[in-house]
Amino acid sequence: MYLIRRLDDLPDTLRHGAVTIGNFDGVHLGHGRLVELLLDEARRRGGPAVVFTFDPPPANLLRPAAHSRPLTSLARKAELLGQLGVDAVIAYPTDPDFLHLPAKRFFDQVIVERLAARAMVEGPNFYFGHDREGDVEMLGRLCGEADIVLRVAEPIEVNGRIVSSTLLRRLVAEGRLDEADRMLTQPYRLSGLVVRGEGRGASLGFPTANLERIETLLPAEGIYAGRAWAEGRTWPAAISLGPNPTFDGQTAKVEVNLIGYSGDLYGAQLAVDFLARLRDIVRFDSVERLVGQMHRDVAAARRLAAPTIPQEVPDGE
Repeated sequence: MYLIRRLDDLPDTLRHGAVTIGNFDGVHLGHGRLVELLLDEARRRGGPAVVFTFDPPPANLLRPAAHSRPLTSLARKAELLGQLGVDAVIAYPTDPDFLHLPAKRFFDQVIVERLAARAMVEGPNFYFGHDREGDVEMLGRLCGEADIVLRVAEPIEVNGRIVSSTLLRRLVAEGRLDEADRMLTQPYRLSGLVVRGEGRGASLGFPTANLERIETLLPAEGIYAGRAWAEGRTWPAAISLGPNPTFDGQTAKVEVNLIGYSGDLYGAQLAVDFLARLRDIVRFDSVERLVGQMHRDVAAARRLAAPTIPQEVPDGE
């Protein structure tokens, strides 16, 4: 799978196929349906399946005050889309000149001239061009004039709610990771650099990897069950997001206990998948009570993670 950042770098083998355009933040089930239709159209025309996305997302430039962390980094987004079967992800470098392109000029320059698309797949709420002047109806007219097939995917619903990146950001921010995971193509993931902490977890019998430099949206404070990817395999994990009030800590941290792991991860990038929220962060009146609860947290995390742990790390990890 190709990750391309400039259209000047586009090989001819990635033209004359099927294209879908969007932010694809989170790569959720709705995105999965778009890719499913994209692959079908690419097969029908004997061409590549191409996802065209933006780096950074246009909203970051148009509404910088409202900017929030994404659900997925660009690298993770490309990885997930590659796992779904796309041939290439074009992460177009967004700038003010690009954002001011009228819809028809964007269509002519990008879709027709550079990508030479033979088919397009979009959702019903797709907009393009300066001030979002282009919608699906306009796209349909332009595709008809250019002899390009357009397929419009219906929204995906889970438990009566339309799956969207906006909904997923709310669920993650509220700590409702089990609900979020049911709407994602893969469990929600954080990735960060392992740095040295205070060593208190190890002194209590629960050594943790402390993560910093996290680019993506942090879930709500709490204790979570998950799985961590380290040294070529996965480990059940108990994850703490927030301060440690039992020891009068006020600084929020991301601490991961890799259950059963012994080794040194300092300086490594660690990826952690979130499966379920176990409890709030609370202050205990004694260290003994805290340790007792940590034993219960680890047992719950091991139980929840065990059915999902594969034997080996998949390609791309």
